[in-house]
Parts: sequence; structure tokens; C-alpha cells
Amino acid sequence: MQTLAVLMPEPTFDELFTPACLSELARLGRGVPIRSDSLAGLKAHPQVGDVSVVVSSWGTPRLSTDLLAHCPDLKLVAHCAGTLRSILDPALLVAGVRATNSAAANAVPVAEFLLSWVLRWNKRLPYWERAYTAPEFFDTRRDERVARIGNREKTVGIVSASRVGRRLADLLRHFELSVLIFDPYTSAERIAEMGATKVDLDTLFERSDIVSINTPLLPETVHLIGAQQLASMPDDSLLINTARGGVLDHDALLAEVGCGRLSAVLDVTEPEPLPAGSPFYTLPNVHLTPHVAGSLGSEVHRLAESAVDEIARFVDDGRLLHEVTVANWELSA
Repeated sequence: MQTLAVLMPEPTFDELFTPACLSELARLGRGVPIRSDSLAGLKAHPQVGDVSVVVSSWGTPRLSTDLLAHCPDLKLVAHCAGTLRSILDPALLVAGVRATNSAAANAVPVAEFLLSWVLRWNKRLPYWERAYTAPEFFDTRRDERVARIGNREKTVGIVSASRVGRRLADLLRHFELSVLIFDPYTSAERIAEMGATKVDLDTLFERSDIVSINTPLLPETVHLIGAQQLASMPDDSLLINTARGGVLDHDALLAEVGCGRLSAVLDVTEPEPLPAGSPFYTLPNVHLTPHVAGSLGSEVHRLAESAVDEIARFVDDGRLLHEVTVANWELSA
């Protein structure tokens, strides 16, 4: 049996864990897990020396090797959220502590958000919503853009076969669309298994009616999408960013959306939020959402369930499906 400690703010805990999830945690550990919203509180707990699993999430204080002085038996950090970068010192991994996150579970609502925009855009719903308010509404149905409406024979480009990118590709299999993927770390054969075609970055932008940015923000991906790629996109195409704002050169994007040649859906921006007075607020072809593509509402329960499932596998035979290791740390979101 393991001694579990849940280390996160109380509101986050209440939001994430259903009664069924808490019951499973108690079954996996030595009864009700230790709970604290601070490192000081955890370190002061009389059973801290027995802790072998720490369950973390948004708002968890940063965990470093200093924790091992208080939790010498610590074996696993199970994160009920996506990236571990903000809360985990990778030196803990080097010291032998294992870690897992719920990024795969969080990819589900992000991919659903993206799919909704692919279908919405190809039907040109933003255009029809505006057109309906015009006095000559029925005449607008004769607009030349009507000929390009539909999800048949369109191409969606996915930047990175990340968890979100792979999930989106799987969802798109159900539609008569072509899918292109740029990912230097994934083979053409593996991408073909996803129902897509591997291409280089420039080709993806040149050939896609919709481009979805799903790459993590790493030193080599800062402003990966810039003026060259955006200028090569077909007229009246759509760019969607649900990854990180820093992957996209916003000045280059403004040059393309400002003249109305391209449209954009930005769930993330650089900076976030955008400053007051940003021209992106007033452009009718730019659709802004406040970082809501990821898990919200009932969707967050999936994150806790994923972490609890990982703890169960770990307790059973040491397996982890979503392990973050020293080897894959640099490529993790």
C-alpha cells in the first residue's frame, strides 16, 4: 500500500475530484490521502515521511529535490493537469522519482474545440451570422464564397503530432477531408496510420484551408509560425492556435488578418491576455477566446480520473501510460 498526499489548493481539489475518484484514491492508499495546499503544510504533517505518491495539479507549489528530505520514500508525482514544467524540477526525475501527467485527457476537449471550428468554418457560419443582420441577406447567399462551402475536398493542416494533434487527426477521419501533419519527430509511416500525410512546414501552410497549431512552446518553436508561412496560406483560409501564443508571430499574423486575407481563432495569445487597445479585439475575422479550449467544467473530472488510473497501474505493477521522463522532458509541453 502507498501513502498518498494531495498537494493543491482546496478549490482546485473540490473542482477536480468526484466522490468516486476520492473513494478510489482511498482504496489505493492507506485510507484518506494526506491533503495540503502548501509545501509547509505537507512537510509538517506527522505522516510526511511515509508519503510515496504526491498528487498535484494547478496551483501546486514547485516540487524540487528538497522534498526528498521530508519524503524519502517518494516514488511518483501524478499530475492532474497538462504540463509539469511549472511545478516539477526535472532533478527529481534524475533522482529516481517518476512522474505522469493528464495531458492526454486534457487533449480531448482541445481536439473537440478544434473540430468544432473546422466544421463551423468550412460551413462559413461566422459569415452567415453576420450576413443575417444585413438587409440584403438573401442576396448574400449568392456570394461567390458559397461555392467554397463544405467539408468535402478541404485540407486541414496540423502543426505537430502532439496528443492534441493526434486526437484531432482521429476525429477528422469521420469527414471527407484531407489531413496534413508537420512533425519532425514522427515518421511518415506513423502519420499515415493516423490517416494523414507527413509534409514539411511550408508545404502544410501552402496546401491547407485550415491550419491548427498544436506544438508545445519550446526554445526551437518560439515564433515557429511567421511571415513566410502565413503569407503562403491560401486566401480566405483559417489559422487556429490552441497551443501557446509564443509559437506564433503575432505581428506577422496581424499583417495578414488586418487586410482581411486570412482569418484566425486565437484561444492563446502573446501576451495573454492581449493588452487593451490591441487591434485583434476589433477585427471581425479574428475570433478570440480566453484559453478555454482545455478542460473546464465537467471536463476536469477526466484529469483526476486519468491521474488516479495511473496511480492504480503504478501500484499494481509499476506501469505508467503517460510517463514524463528525463528522455522526453524537453519535448513535453
